Amino acid sequence: MKIAFLTDGIYPYVLGGMQRHSTNLIKHLALNGFEITLFHCVYDDSKLPIENEVNSQLFENQSTVNVRVVGIKFPKSNSFPGHYLFNSRKYSILVYQELLRLNIYSFDFIYCKGFSGWKLIIEKKKLPKIPTIGLNFHGYEMWQDSAGMKSKLIQLFFRPFVKWQSINSDFVFSYGGKINNILEKIGVSKDRIIELPSAIEKKCIRVSKITTADVIKFLFVGRYERRKAVEEINDSVLSLNKQGINFEFHFIGPIPSSKKVNANNVIYHGTLTNNEEIFSVTDTCDVLLCPSFSEGMPNVILEAMSRGLAVIASDVGAVSLLVGSDNGVLLEKNNSALISDALIYFSNLGKDELVELKKKSIEKIQDNFTWNVVVKDFSNKISRICQG
Repeated sequence: MKIAFLTDGIYPYVLGGMQRHSTNLIKHLALNGFEITLFHCVYDDSKLPIENEVNSQLFENQSTVNVRVVGIKFPKSNSFPGHYLFNSRKYSILVYQELLRLNIYSFDFIYCKGFSGWKLIIEKKKLPKIPTIGLNFHGYEMWQDSAGMKSKLIQLFFRPFVKWQSINSDFVFSYGGKINNILEKIGVSKDRIIELPSAIEKKCIRVSKITTADVIKFLFVGRYERRKAVEEINDSVLSLNKQGINFEFHFIGPIPSSKKVNANNVIYHGTLTNNEEIFSVTDTCDVLLCPSFSEGMPNVILEAMSRGLAVIASDVGAVSLLVGSDNGVLLEKNNSALISDALIYFSNLGKDELVELKKKSIEKIQDNFTWNVVVKDFSNKISRICQG
């Protein structure tokens, strides 16, 4: 089957959860026999990687499988309200022109990330013989909770553009959970929703014995972003310190100095660039904290669970498919008091109980969230769609 895979960048040339998801899905689709033509971009003045370089990155020089690669510079403009949407629309036009050049009708299915298929969806209304289009806006965060008025206004600004594309594409991908509810609310019928979770590389699953230390260790992974609730995490850490609770808190990611807690039991590891570095910290921790205001199906949760961490997370997006009472705490709301309560709960938990929760995280990943499982599901669903 031939798939045109439209993206807003792939990892590591563009950093972000959507980009990492694209990279992994493309890799495993290709390894499972799909013929992939990748359309991707770089931002600013970054150099566009050539096809051989991209394939080397995807397959780590271990496969004869090749992905056809079409690289495009993401359009630039002066900064003004809405400039990202303006440039995204221009990028989608460039992508559509490349699709025409490569004979758009030669593809069986077109997979679109974010706004990359904007122009394509417009043209599909005029040219219905264009191949089937599947759209993925990940978590549909613009319909989730926000961390303040500025964030809410940005969400409201994006809604009509995302809604139009979702309603007018042939199918919409959803991670499941509350994202399905959002899609139905904005007018996407159930029969047009393709539920497909994210996943983890099987090789990343921890095989060494799961243990815990005398002092419980919590972990946050990510860049500073208001929706990630770093402020609420900091309040909770300070609250526990005032209560004299014995714990450590580790941060992986670029946290600004102004957002750091000055305490002996809070450790900042900065940006770590490869799995070995990340695992060296993650494997010493017990519980991941991910109390975001909005999410899809966070890579950080999948990755932490694959390494045997229990999880505290907000009940947003498709997080409830990953986190439950069997491997952690699902927060009904995002506030410092509930986060503090969850941290205290784990701090008081016996070692054996904590180890069982950590083991359950690995079991969930092994059973449901490896790329082998997800790509098989993808193959079955897309084959049925393309066959009629």
